[in-house]
Amino acid sequence: MKQLFTFVALAVAALASHASDYPSKPISIIVPFSAGGPTDRVARDLAEAMRKPMGGVSIVVDNVAGAGSSIGSAKAARATPDGYTVLLNHIGMATMPTLVRNLPFKVDSDFEYLGMINEVPMTLVTKPSMPANNYKELVTWIGQNKSSINLGNAGVGSASHLCGLLLQSALQTDMTTVPYKGAAPAITDLIGGQIDLMCDQTTNTTSQIEAKKVKAFAVTTSKRLTTPSLKDLPTLQESGLKGFEVTIWHGLYAPKGTPPEILAKLNSALKTALKDPDFIKKQEGLGAVVVADKRMEPAEHKKFVLAEIAKWSPIIKAAGVYAD
Repeated sequence: MKQLFTFVALAVAALASHASDYPSKPISIIVPFSAGGPTDRVARDLAEAMRKPMGGVSIVVDNVAGAGSSIGSAKAARATPDGYTVLLNHIGMATMPTLVRNLPFKVDSDFEYLGMINEVPMTLVTKPSMPANNYKELVTWIGQNKSSINLGNAGVGSASHLCGLLLQSALQTDMTTVPYKGAAPAITDLIGGQIDLMCDQTTNTTSQIEAKKVKAFAVTTSKRLTTPSLKDLPTLQESGLKGFEVTIWHGLYAPKGTPPEILAKLNSALKTALKDPDFIKKQEGLGAVVVADKRMEPAEHKKFVLAEIAKWSPIIKAAGVYAD
């Protein structure tokens, strides 16, 4: 037992000494999704924006995809808590506890929360041949055709899947869910009419809406968007679905036990990056809104995530879906 205490004391002392000269080598941001997707793009933009406030060290992205973002998240949770491995994840942090069976870590206790990064609005879009021309007509069409409607998504646990679950719950209507391996093939089939509708991020739908390749009916935010091509779309709340609000947010995390001094440096660099005009412009180009409120702080970030877990858990359980 004495040897164990000695080992722990030495380990703590070693981390403390590393904290004083942190960072002195490249930092890895684990992204639990494939390269090229919206979350990967956010991570690469953030890595560049955080490089200068972190002393100019290299910040590299490590894509570890699979199982509703749990594989990459587990790798981050197991990493040495020395500040050289962090996790960037989206709303998956709130859905994994319910969506993934036998999750090998606890979202609320196995990570140090560093702060939120951004929020991405979503849009309700349909195939171009949809006979409805406004939200009220669309709801009528759904009621008349609910037994044959195909609702597409980018895969189990994806943003479009979660939004689709909430939409069905709010409308009290079950539709045939069609999962794809990514947003691109889902939208291709939506354009071609193989599926009827989907709810997906503006990062994936705005260009298709502008090109009139799909029909857009509403946005999922509490207020209308200012994006020129989307500003005339009503919110689902004002259309009658009271309390319906979905944004796909991103946050930054470190393994549990990372020294407070290192956490403070990471949080400070994150907040500096979120005020970087170049980073803000890039995020706006993705249809994302950079966080500028108290959720940049670790405690408020965690409070928000726990509230999101409470929001999504009953919806996922009711749907009976899992990302094994």
